[in-house]
Amino acid sequence: MGSTTRQPGSGEPLPNSLLEAIVAVGSELDLTTVLYRIIEAAVTLVDATYGALGVVGERGQLAQFLTVGIDESDRALIGHLPLGLGLLGELIHHPQPLRLPDLADHPSSYGFPPHHPVMTSFLGVPVRVRDVVFGNLYLTEKRGGGEFDEEDQSVVVALAAAAGVAVENARLYDAARRRERWLQASTEVTTSLMSGTDPAQALTIVANRARELADATSSFIALPGAKHALLVEVADGDAADHLLGLAVTIEGSPVGQCFSTAQTVTVERLDPADAIGAALGGATGPAMLVPLVDSGGVRGVLAVILPMDGVPFGDQSATMLEGFAAQAAVALQLAEARREGERVVLYEDRDRIARDLHDLVIQRLFASGMQLESMVRLLDNEEAVSRIHSIVDDLDGTIREIRSAIYALQTPAESRSSSLRAQLLTVADAATGALGFAPSVRFDGPVDTAVPAEVAPHLVAVLVEALSNAARHAQSTRVDVAVRVDATEVQLRVTDNGIGLSPDGRRSGLLNLAERAVALGGSLKAAAQQAPLGTELLWAAPLAQPRRSSRP
Repeated sequence: MGSTTRQPGSGEPLPNSLLEAIVAVGSELDLTTVLYRIIEAAVTLVDATYGALGVVGERGQLAQFLTVGIDESDRALIGHLPLGLGLLGELIHHPQPLRLPDLADHPSSYGFPPHHPVMTSFLGVPVRVRDVVFGNLYLTEKRGGGEFDEEDQSVVVALAAAAGVAVENARLYDAARRRERWLQASTEVTTSLMSGTDPAQALTIVANRARELADATSSFIALPGAKHALLVEVADGDAADHLLGLAVTIEGSPVGQCFSTAQTVTVERLDPADAIGAALGGATGPAMLVPLVDSGGVRGVLAVILPMDGVPFGDQSATMLEGFAAQAAVALQLAEARREGERVVLYEDRDRIARDLHDLVIQRLFASGMQLESMVRLLDNEEAVSRIHSIVDDLDGTIREIRSAIYALQTPAESRSSSLRAQLLTVADAATGALGFAPSVRFDGPVDTAVPAEVAPHLVAVLVEALSNAARHAQSTRVDVAVRVDATEVQLRVTDNGIGLSPDGRRSGLLNLAERAVALGGSLKAAAQQAPLGTELLWAAPLAQPRRSSRP
């Protein structure tokens, strides 16, 4: 429930007549300002000490309570302002002018809470907007100790009639401004998505704009996560850090009800025992949860939570938030469709490049290698023959690298992220800091498809150990990693140009690698190279495993 207070005369000069009051009330379009001018004008016209205007909500209680004459310190001592019970509720249920010499004598009077100012005389008049009661004007404690008379009542009734028109104009103006702001926010979200903004970032914009436009303290977007639960993927405002990543069960929660039924859910306040309520500190105001629905169904839930004294959501607010959520959901769907189309075009282009590499480049390199091999038979110079063989070997290595590139082009990134190739490349990248340079990595054969699941983690662990040994002991400036898979086994070859193996050095690392190989029925060879200097490590394991290793 919204509640504010201020002293008489805190705004424009107060009117001295009913006509001036009507003109003053009708000259403003901001709804809150209009309401205060109504109270101030009424207080001045009938010489009341205190005035208040209670706005009636959809459930027949006071949704907003504005006061004049009570300062902020007294307001704080009084505590929670009325909900519309007792004498105040009498006017809600029987919207007719009510004038009392002593309000304590009325049977519906509950009395006052502690620290409340003394009030005796009372005058209450309903304020109607198009024959519907918008709220009630309450005036108490006539100055000089008298009571309100029939003339006072007539003046306030006339003011209330004019006030109804002013309130309607202000509400229409406020609705137009809100609608314009919602449309601007929808346009912003759609434009950002269509211009290439990442959908995750767009969801952040949606949550932020929804919170701002609804005058909420918190907002969040929950998307399907684990089974039977929604996950808060985006949060904005108060307690955003506590809300982000929170799992909310679908069954038995307002968020789950909104997601399951694809219907807007409004609650006066969230249950402190609920996951969301607990994350917000157990004290919240009204909350509205709106489904994000596109042609594929319910995508998620957008929620906005008001402060404890916030005015409950009305039909107009619900309609605007639902329209905003619907447009945001459609924009997200269109953006994802566009991104998927771009991804398809990218993959088609990659397939074309891969075909060209295979059909043109590899075939030409292979033909060149064959021609060089045929020339060897025509040469008697051993040095020339050796150089040609070296060139042919380089061509073979280039062909293998191109085949690896073709595989990478034809494999989607999301598939590569968990592939054995990707794991090995990640290990190599991680070793760059320790080595002081990036090791060279080359693949030959169907590494991702042929290596058994029980061998793959050992292969990764062996590469980690081998690169770690090279970084600590080799003193090298180059490390080459080659992974080769043939019909029977997988081989990992790691060579460096360092100082070679020390005969007196510790071999615990190599012993560990050897144990892994033996457990898989494979082998390990480690030796110093003759030319150039350095170390060569060759670890191999058969593809058909005789037994399952117990090592991780």
